[in-house]
Amino acid sequence: MSSTREFRQPLGSHFADPRPPRYDELYMLDGDTKRAIEVGHTRLLFGGALFLVAFLGVALRLLDVGLFGAAEPVRIAALPASQAVTQRADILDRNGVLLATSLATASLYADPSRVSDPNVAADQLRTVLPEIGRAELVAKLGANGRFVWIKRNLTPRQQYEVNRLGIPGLYFQSEERRVYPQGSLTAHIVGFTDVDSNGLAGIEQSFDDMLKAGQPVQLSIDLRVQHILHDEVARAIEDFTAIGGAGLVLDATTGEVVAMVSLPDFDPNLPGRASADARFNRVTLGVYEMGSTFKIFSAAAALDSGVAKIDDSFDARHPIRIGGFTISDFHPENRMLTVPEIIMYSSNIGAALMGKELGTERQRDFMSELGMLRRASIELPEVGQPLYPSDWKPINTMTIAYGHGIAVSPLHLAAGIAGMVDGGVMRPATLIRRDSDQVPDGTRIIKPETSELVRQLMRLVVEVGTGRKADAPGYLVGGKTGTADKVSGHGYAANARMASFVGAFPINDPRYVLLVMIDDPKPNASSYGYATGGWVAAPAVGRIVQRMAPLLGIAPLPLTTEPVADSLLLMAKGSE
Repeated sequence: MSSTREFRQPLGSHFADPRPPRYDELYMLDGDTKRAIEVGHTRLLFGGALFLVAFLGVALRLLDVGLFGAAEPVRIAALPASQAVTQRADILDRNGVLLATSLATASLYADPSRVSDPNVAADQLRTVLPEIGRAELVAKLGANGRFVWIKRNLTPRQQYEVNRLGIPGLYFQSEERRVYPQGSLTAHIVGFTDVDSNGLAGIEQSFDDMLKAGQPVQLSIDLRVQHILHDEVARAIEDFTAIGGAGLVLDATTGEVVAMVSLPDFDPNLPGRASADARFNRVTLGVYEMGSTFKIFSAAAALDSGVAKIDDSFDARHPIRIGGFTISDFHPENRMLTVPEIIMYSSNIGAALMGKELGTERQRDFMSELGMLRRASIELPEVGQPLYPSDWKPINTMTIAYGHGIAVSPLHLAAGIAGMVDGGVMRPATLIRRDSDQVPDGTRIIKPETSELVRQLMRLVVEVGTGRKADAPGYLVGGKTGTADKVSGHGYAANARMASFVGAFPINDPRYVLLVMIDDPKPNASSYGYATGGWVAAPAVGRIVQRMAPLLGIAPLPLTTEPVADSLLLMAKGSE
């Protein structure tokens, strides 16, 4: 008998005998026949499962079309994973307030070869994007090639409306848009990017690679102080019908820039609409003759070198005539003046004579140590080159002593004053927040005892000198006024000036240096015909101190506090 048994029932037994077959009537399957049948059974089940999945997919798609309409002709084309771009990182102020960030957007492009009728498509698109001219749209949609941008960085509403049009050949590209929540308030600091998120100005340009790599940048700017500075500089410009202005708050102990304002300014969200004047950063890129504020440097250099003592007198009875020029005082005292009086009364003659005593070589070396002969140290691409004599003659030495014949940026001036008041140590300015362990040691410019005398001289200016309007009750402010004629061609413009005041507080233990400079101010009804630094810029500094000091935790002093420059005041009065 064969070893293979078949499962059989005798022919016709199904109809003749309904009983179950006996065991001896059964033939069992095994061997190759059994395996063949099992394989066929498995394949049948697998094929059925595939058909079931396919039918389910078709059913779901039919349901989607039936409920939600025809297939959409517009799609969002995401970048392949291998080409994914890291989102540009944020820029923050010192307290973590957002100054710049990136938002996901969609940009619209077309494949002209798939646009059936450019004219019809253009008319449809203009119902959503009316700012694009019809002729431009028709030209793009009918162009040769497979790719053309229609509009970058659409709003969500625009993307939705374009999508609803269902125009064949239109597609969306996932991108990002750089936005500046503070608007024009920090425009000259933060800068801006192009449509492809490449930094074009300010911090955006200086730290472009870092921001593209996803590393955020935290600035030293305190947005609260930035608001105050912006308000007061704008107020001074308006009060004196000026054409512009600049302001700076610098931490003298760390070199951090706490606030920086240049007016007019612009909206970095729309940089293309800004004028060249609005984009110009007067604080770092502009260079100007800073006038009598430089007398602080002249006095410091003379005192530190020993060519003058604090109680030395200089003959200011007559103007100085040299090289065809005349050096005179705005309000002449016509007498011998001590060093404190030269600063207090802002005597050009006295400062010129101190410069002459110091000498050309020592003056030039001192200005070089202060950084006045090179670009300022700051993390911005917009930095101006100082202007100074290539052939430094004795007449240049005398005029530079009172701030004429050398042009620097307001940042140069503020950083130099910080070095004068902070014990004689100067630190590089920075827009990046520094922790206490990151503050550089700095460079010693003058002796500590000279720095103490400079602080007293600056306080004397505010107590009884040309800077009295910078006084802030409860806070000891010291500083120096400056009024310089604006350079025009090879000479100076008539009735056009820069009015400035640079100060520090608390002057007995300086922490902050403040500078306000107003471009071409005009006298107003309350200034008695004056538009000088003492009338224009000094009051703004006083108001800034009163507003920012409480925010920064600096408590006011009792009003009975003795004058810081009391001894110098007695010395000045004794010589009258």
